[in-house]
This record gives sequence, C-alpha cells and structure tokens, in this order.
Amino acid sequence: MNPHLDKLQSYPFEKLRQLFAKVAASPAHSAISLGMGEPKHPTPAFIQQALIDNIGGLANYPTTVGSEALRGAIADWLERRYDLPALDRATQVLPVNGSREALFAFAQTVIDPAAGSLVVCPNPFYQIYEGAAYLAGAEPYFVNSDPARNFGCDYDSIPASVWQRVRLLFVCSPGNPTGATLTLTDWENLFALSERYDFIIAADECYSEIYHGDEAPLGAMQAAHILGLSGVERPYARLVVFSSLSKRSNVPGMRSGFVAGDAEVLKKFLLYRTYHGGAMNPAVQAASVAAWNDETHVEDNRAQYRAKFAAITPLLQTVLDVELPDAGFYLWADVSRTGLSDTEFAQRLYAEYNVTVLPGSFLARTAHGLNPGHNRIRMALVAETAEGLQAAQRIVQFCQSLNQ
Repeated sequence: MNPHLDKLQSYPFEKLRQLFAKVAASPAHSAISLGMGEPKHPTPAFIQQALIDNIGGLANYPTTVGSEALRGAIADWLERRYDLPALDRATQVLPVNGSREALFAFAQTVIDPAAGSLVVCPNPFYQIYEGAAYLAGAEPYFVNSDPARNFGCDYDSIPASVWQRVRLLFVCSPGNPTGATLTLTDWENLFALSERYDFIIAADECYSEIYHGDEAPLGAMQAAHILGLSGVERPYARLVVFSSLSKRSNVPGMRSGFVAGDAEVLKKFLLYRTYHGGAMNPAVQAASVAAWNDETHVEDNRAQYRAKFAAITPLLQTVLDVELPDAGFYLWADVSRTGLSDTEFAQRLYAEYNVTVLPGSFLARTAHGLNPGHNRIRMALVAETAEGLQAAQRIVQFCQSLNQ
C-alpha cells in the first residue's frame, strides 16, 4: 500500500459524525444543517434541458481536451469576467470534472516526489490541498490566516529556506471558510515570490461569483494581466487557475469546471489527465457550454445569497463575533464569548436545537503554535432563506440560554 495514505486525516465531516455520535439530536426540533457547503438553490431549468438534449453524446468517447465549443465558452467567460486579452482556446484552457479532482491531480503533475518538496497551503484550508501534497510525495507547509489582515496569510513570514523547497502554492480566493479575497498587492507579492523561487501557483476560485459587495472579486489571471504578465513571452507564467460551475450555477452533481493559465504547465497537465482518465461526459460538456454562456442565472443566484446574508448576519451578530465576508457562502464566526470551544458549541447546539455547524478546528491544522480555526465555527448558508433564518434564531436562543 502507498505509505502516504497513512498521513491522511479524516475528512471534517467524518470528524463531525464522530463528535455527534456521543449525543442525540434534539427531538423537539427539525434538523437544519449549516455544516456542508453544498449548494441548495435549484439548478436552472435550461442547464437541465441542455443535459437532456445532449444525452445522445454518451455513445461517443469524449476527448480529454474537451470540445471546441466548451473550451471556447470557458475562454469567452474568462475574457468577459476578468477583462482579459484573447486566450488561446487550444492551450490556455482545459475542462475538468470539477475543481476538486483537478486540484488533487494537479499536484501529482507538478511535484517531484524525490526533491523534498513543500506545498504551501492557507490555514484553515480545503482539505484536498493537504491530501494532494501528501499523495504527491511532498509535505504541506501551512500559513495561518490572520483576522487582523482580513484573514489574509502573511506570506512574508515564510523564511527563504522554506521557499527554496516550495514547488506548489495553493491559494483560495475567495477563501473557504473565511470568504477573504486577495488584493492586487497580495497577488503582486505572490507573483514576485513565484518568479524568485520558481514555484507554481494553483489559484482556487470556485467561490468567485458569490460576492456581497458591488465589486466582483479580483481574479488571479486578472491580477496578472493588470500587472503586465499576460502579454509577455510566457503569459501567466507558473499560474494556473481552477474554477467550477458547482457554486456559480448550482450544479455540484454535474462535476464540471476548468483550469486555465500557463500553457506550458497545462500541456503537462493534459498529458497526465490523458492517462488518468480525466475526460468529461459529452452531455455534461454541452450543459456546461449553456451554463458558461449565461449570466442571468448567476446574477439571480448572487441576489439570493445577498438577501440571505443581509437577513441572517445581523441576527447572529447579537450573540457571536461574526462579520459579512467579502465573498462565498460561509459565515466564519468566533464563539469565544459563549465560553464554549468550537467543538463544544457544535455538539451542544446539535443536541439542544438540532442545528449542525462545523467546528473551525476541523478545517485547520496546528501550525506555528496555534490552530486558527480554534473557537470558530463555519456556517454554510446554502439552504433557502426561511430555513437559514430559523437556524439563526435557534442559534441566538442557544447562545442566550448559555448566559441564563
């Protein structure tokens, strides 16, 4: 067996199941889960219809590189969304079966397991980053998010001796679970570090279309273009962006996304995926074209989240330390004022009010002397507004009961 498998920790939801195994949910309340970030808004009918209309494509083997129509739709969307110059449809974009599998597979492509490589990850983080590092024969190096920096990571704190071993840096902007977004200055710093130490940046942007302010989050390729890195001899050098339709279009079960950026890196990734079996279902490709070509349903989806967060966040602020995030569909709340740890809070809330939240410590690792998820909880506001409000009201009642 691969010895690296022994380094993998249980997924956060397995840890949550074990935590709840010690208690019974309140029978006086219906179950409401804010634990898993699974979109619950309805899938747009036109995407479903496109899938049905193209089901005949199942009679053909798909190519790993995807159809010209899909690569074109992805490139068109990137150019519109981020105001980019024309992308090469043949070399700078590649469809993938959701960003999760691509993020994992990408590490296997770019890491030399014999080189003592390090993979820099934000902390807290999406657990795929850690697993991808270990299974590629590397070690993760965690950089803690800092509430004083809008939950940004202080990459300048990493010593040169560490950077010299880094081969891959995972960035999540907007972040899971914090919702924090990187600024142009942040990107400029990361690009300079990437050039100096010759590592690849994997930018996970799957929450980019759910934002709460007037201005859309800055994308990695957009930042590179603004900084003059799109028109050089090697455009977007050492940068690969990952995105998905799951959150944008409410189709998590369709497993459809893309990678884009450095053509030299994508050429190697395509070679890997050809052997890995990474081709996308032809019917899913057709439905994905329809989804990428439409923005109306995305705007409607964003409006639903904005209304939901506007209603729920002030209610929770009466009992918890929590702020409206830059983007994403999570609230990252500090429960310290309740006198309970994050695991105690989650366990008692489940037992007394049948509401599920995810302890923040399950989403992070202890690094540099602290676990940045300690005493925090992640709440996924993915259900309809009425159910989310009901959950928030129960959380308020629960917190108030702790002070009585």
